[in-house]
Amino acid sequence: MQQVLADSLEPVFRFLNYNLFALGNAKITPLSILYVLAFTLLLIYLSSKLRRLLIDRVLTRTRLDIGAREAIGTIVRYLVFVIGFLILLQTIGIDLTTLNVLAGAIGIGVGFGLQNVANNFISGLIILFERPIKVGDRIEVDDVHGEVTHIGARSTTIRTNDNIAIIVPNSKFISENVINWSLEGGAVRFKIPVGVGYDSDLDLVERLLLEAANENEDVLQSPPPSVRFLEFGDNSLNFELRAWSRARLHRPGLFRSNLNFAIIKKFREHGVEVPFPQREVNIRGGIELKERAAAAE
Repeated sequence: MQQVLADSLEPVFRFLNYNLFALGNAKITPLSILYVLAFTLLLIYLSSKLRRLLIDRVLTRTRLDIGAREAIGTIVRYLVFVIGFLILLQTIGIDLTTLNVLAGAIGIGVGFGLQNVANNFISGLIILFERPIKVGDRIEVDDVHGEVTHIGARSTTIRTNDNIAIIVPNSKFISENVINWSLEGGAVRFKIPVGVGYDSDLDLVERLLLEAANENEDVLQSPPPSVRFLEFGDNSLNFELRAWSRARLHRPGLFRSNLNFAIIKKFREHGVEVPFPQREVNIRGGIELKERAAAAE
């Protein structure tokens, strides 16, 4: 029975150990390819688990913020994967010095077809090391506004206030101007433009604007809010309320909306006019046209 089983499995073993090609002194067989694939998948799984363990268990005991923990975890994952993969190649007898030709071919491929992928990958490493952005930051880049939720090797995920995840290539953060509302972790000054009628009491306008800011719990008292008289507009006297906040960095639209509601309410209570655009139209030659119309009758 054992002999029959061995005879039936012999073609399978022969196929698995068939010499496909040689890489240096190593013979590449279907079995060695399956071995590399299986352990590569296992290496990916283990490095991912190690990253989560570092972030959620080990680094939480330190004073590092979530962005720093994510960066360290991702870098450790890359290092573990690269080192593990090199060891894996050594175990099947591949001498790494024989891969110089293959590395040159890959370099040519990167230079032509994979340059965008390589650019995004290198940009991702720069982001992880320099940390111009980190997980949890509120940023604006290329008309995308939202919170950074994940920084990967090729791209970064940003979640907008509409709960929409937007995938942005990492190269955007290196080549484009990026607004990071949370980089310094401090307060941000918001500017609220306001226009009032020309016959308004300017002292009253300033007092009401400051009251609207001081009554908002998200506005900091130090530095205090202030009011600036910007210009004489076409239809209004233009002011600007400047208020500092650190509580609404992830919801700037809501912060401005709350202040606008408070301002318009106070203006209406005290009779301060908020004018709308007006235009005066003068028709030249109106009398002559009227005389011609009368003559035609």
